Amino acid sequence: MTALSISVVLPTRNPHPERLRQTLAGLAAQTLEASRWEFLLVDNASDRAWEPPAGLTAALPRFRRIVEPRIGLTPARLRGLAEATGEVIIFVDDDNVLASDYLCEVVRQFGANPRLGAAGGPVVPQFEETPAAWTREFWPLLALHEHGDQPLVCRGGPGVAWPAFAPVGAGLCLRRAAADPYLQAVAADPRRKRFDRRGAALASGGDNDLVFTALHAGWDVGYFPGLRVTHLIPRSRLEPAYLARLNEGIMRTWMLVLHIHGQCSWPAIARWTVPLRAGRAWWRIGAWRSPAHHVRWRGTVGQFEGQADLQNGMLRNHPTGNPRDAA
Repeated sequence: MTALSISVVLPTRNPHPERLRQTLAGLAAQTLEASRWEFLLVDNASDRAWEPPAGLTAALPRFRRIVEPRIGLTPARLRGLAEATGEVIIFVDDDNVLASDYLCEVVRQFGANPRLGAAGGPVVPQFEETPAAWTREFWPLLALHEHGDQPLVCRGGPGVAWPAFAPVGAGLCLRRAAADPYLQAVAADPRRKRFDRRGAALASGGDNDLVFTALHAGWDVGYFPGLRVTHLIPRSRLEPAYLARLNEGIMRTWMLVLHIHGQCSWPAIARWTVPLRAGRAWWRIGAWRSPAHHVRWRGTVGQFEGQADLQNGMLRNHPTGNPRDAA
């Protein structure tokens, strides 16, 4: 097995104690030798005091707790990249449980393919409560995806289209050298930090921006069935209001990510037209008919808002949150 070193970076803000405990227990159960990896917990300016379980962190190799005062998932990840020493960085959320051989599989895949820049695998749910049948359509919004039992690899290069099996943020594996183009891009345009979660805002494009940047810099992107993550999902994330907000935030930032990477086929639109378009879509989709119809409509509204953000230059008018959701 190639002697690659690994850094596991876990950004968190006000974590749920039990879900964090399960995440750390999954890391403590990893079969990769402790000398081969380190664990960095990035506390993203939590506004309440908390401590990770001492018994579990003691079992994790080279554990460090780092405080990142700038609120937002992207600043927390950037801090993790700056502090990590591994050749491959694995981003884990505070509600992810990695398969026990996850790190060994990362070493195997990245060691076998020196052009592999980013990778992930199946993300499967562990629901706190059995979800309503209508929500299944929207499970991909919760980063749940499976693409079969065979490895899939997209060769990198300028202008390559987004692969459907591209990794999500849960368990995202990134070769350090493949992160460099992204770090340079964010340094050149700090507005890209707004692509991802910040406080209560549900923007969700940071993962896609990072992977797209590596892909277009010539790095391969892969899906490997052995990189299995269990996503712990509380009942609140299956509520219609949350799914509606999430769909809107994802679609809005997806327009921006596609645009910045030269892949957006939708034109920019004037912001004043968004309410009119949203009203027509309300009737066309039948948003009043069911929770599923409403969530679909909010995704369409997010697309319109993203197209409006493109007018007069990407992100010029892009806010950090949606006033509709402030309450």
